[in-house]
Amino acid sequence: MKLAGWGRYPVIEANISAPRSVDDIIRQITKGTSIARGNGRSYGDSSVSSSNTLHMKHFNRMLAFNETSGQLVAEAGLLLADIIDVFLPEGWFPSVTPGTKFVTIGGMIAADVHGKNHHKDQSFGQYIDWIDIIKTEGKIERCSKTKNPELFHRTIGGMGLTGIIIRAAIRLKRVPSAWIKQRTLTAENIEQTIDLFEQSLDSTYSVAWIDCLQKGKKLGRSLIMLGEHAQLEDLPDTLAKSPYASPVKQNITIPFFLPACLLNGLTVKTFNKFYYWNSKRKDQYQLVDWDRYFYPLDAILGWNKIYGRRGFVQFQCVIPLDKAKDGLSELLQTISVANVGSFLSVLKRFGEQESLFSFPMKGYTLALDFPVNPKTLNLMQQLDLITLKHAGRFYLAKDSRMSRDTFLSSDPRAKTYKSFRVDGGLNYSFSSAQSERLGL
Repeated sequence: MKLAGWGRYPVIEANISAPRSVDDIIRQITKGTSIARGNGRSYGDSSVSSSNTLHMKHFNRMLAFNETSGQLVAEAGLLLADIIDVFLPEGWFPSVTPGTKFVTIGGMIAADVHGKNHHKDQSFGQYIDWIDIIKTEGKIERCSKTKNPELFHRTIGGMGLTGIIIRAAIRLKRVPSAWIKQRTLTAENIEQTIDLFEQSLDSTYSVAWIDCLQKGKKLGRSLIMLGEHAQLEDLPDTLAKSPYASPVKQNITIPFFLPACLLNGLTVKTFNKFYYWNSKRKDQYQLVDWDRYFYPLDAILGWNKIYGRRGFVQFQCVIPLDKAKDGLSELLQTISVANVGSFLSVLKRFGEQESLFSFPMKGYTLALDFPVNPKTLNLMQQLDLITLKHAGRFYLAKDSRMSRDTFLSSDPRAKTYKSFRVDGGLNYSFSSAQSERLGL
């Protein structure tokens, strides 16, 4: 069947199965090189194998919970949304969350996802106690920081290429309520945006939306949203009575693919102008519910159809801190000149992180969505070169079209990661369309 990631690009003819037991998985991985697939929310081809894609939807059980430490033991196919539904009413929340709750435990481990709190709390991998993984020939191994530590550290952020993750122990954190105190700052350009981030490092959460089509003195103007978990005393009496209750919402569903021509420089510029000024007029301080703060796009079911049948591609890089202002300015200048805007232009600050293969490093990460067409694909190659020029690297969970040379030039850790796979014979059992494209 034809299969793609969330961006719907590329579309690949793939064999797919949905095993219901560990024995089923072991039988499947003997049929050819395999890759596990969670809920299909990686954007490109990292969870697609033309040979053997294993859909993990039947591995979705919660197995144990420690009410003292917050440790949750769960199967790899469990959705983050289900964890929040069960544990937020009891006062627990994910220690790190990406921008959608429709991802699985296995996917979050494989991509070592990051959130708006990376500058303080690092990535999801910091909150994993152990992982059970099926390696070649069906052998199940448990790995942790002290047991099989190299397998553990290479599985976190390893894009599913070290084996099939079947269960893990992760740690949730206590929160005082289901509400976030949001403070919105306005920055007139990218230099001011970075300065405000640096002045806000004590904030638990921070993220910026960038108007990516501005030029000159307004290049990189933005809205920066800071967030803190609201304490009981921060809530009005009506909310304080049930601090973990979530508002009932009516989601919007995109029922069909919109015409790709609706997304052009003019419509994006008009949207950006309205969004910037409308948000600027609002109060700087707001009390928002957890869903609206962490997962605004989840309210639009099937939002990937907005980009049309050909799909969309996302560009996400990280630029080291000492090169951030120059690198981000050059990226935004190139996008503005091309007049190829992005509705979703998001900037975050990463803190310290030393990992064997995970994406984050200390600096700034910029993410942008573009509809698939020759012009945007050409633009992204230019953005690749700018990222390399400033010693940056790329987020594989979002990649769908990067060249092998670009990838290998950006990340010297790829060589040792590939050697680890070859030495363990993992390359004969586990691969994805992405790993084959990038030479992993």
